[in-house]
Amino acid sequence: MSYPTYTRTSIAMLFDQIVVITWRNMLRNVRLPQLLVFATIQPVMFLLLFNYVFGGAITLGGARGGDYIDFLVPGLLAQTSVFGATQTTLGLTEDLASGTIDRFRSLPIARVAVLAGRTVSDVMRNAFVVMLMLTVGVVLGFDLRGSILEGAAAVALVLAFGFAFSWVMATVGLTVKNPEAAQAAGFLVAFPLTFASSVFVPTSSMPSWLQHFTDHQPVTVLVNAVRGLMAGTSTASDIGLAFAWIGAILVVFVPIAVAAYRRAAQ
Repeated sequence: MSYPTYTRTSIAMLFDQIVVITWRNMLRNVRLPQLLVFATIQPVMFLLLFNYVFGGAITLGGARGGDYIDFLVPGLLAQTSVFGATQTTLGLTEDLASGTIDRFRSLPIARVAVLAGRTVSDVMRNAFVVMLMLTVGVVLGFDLRGSILEGAAAVALVLAFGFAFSWVMATVGLTVKNPEAAQAAGFLVAFPLTFASSVFVPTSSMPSWLQHFTDHQPVTVLVNAVRGLMAGTSTASDIGLAFAWIGAILVVFVPIAVAAYRRAAQ
């Protein structure tokens, strides 16, 4: 079995292809601004709803984060990265249904460039939503007790996780193919991971049998790392575990998504 040889020229061409497809996907947000508007309204509504409606009834106990707004904002940033990744599912299925993927196949474009262009553009949209969430959080009283550098590291960690999770959602979208079914399937993956986690409440408030899952699943690990960075109490083990999950997701799902793309486009 022979493997392709990657030269400096081919890597540069792959990078150019990713940039072009990323730009093409980002232009869609400009042409259809309602997509960006609704992508930002939902996480802001979650922030307002949980802070003002449920926040007074939630006891933090010994959890890190202090006041509920300080506990909630890092968790919602992680949730935003996961929910934002579901847009990868919808975007790919729409491209499949509209024949755009078939058009890409007729061009000398690497398969991975199409998927990378989609996931990178979704991360850039996530970056806008995350910064908006942080701004609204500060207005509501969120206190960044860590340094500016730690805050920037927390945002970078959230975006890196969103990029990795986009490859999971790409696999879902390329497997289901139908846009309506793909949207439902994406939320079936995202909802258990975000709600059965430490995003909204400490996991110690959950039944012991559920804690075994919530304490070790990737979203809780991400939230613990982001919350620690923003509170100035981060530990190397929390950050290391978060990067371990990001690396594991990429190692497993990038080749699976590329294989699913190959089958879906045939």
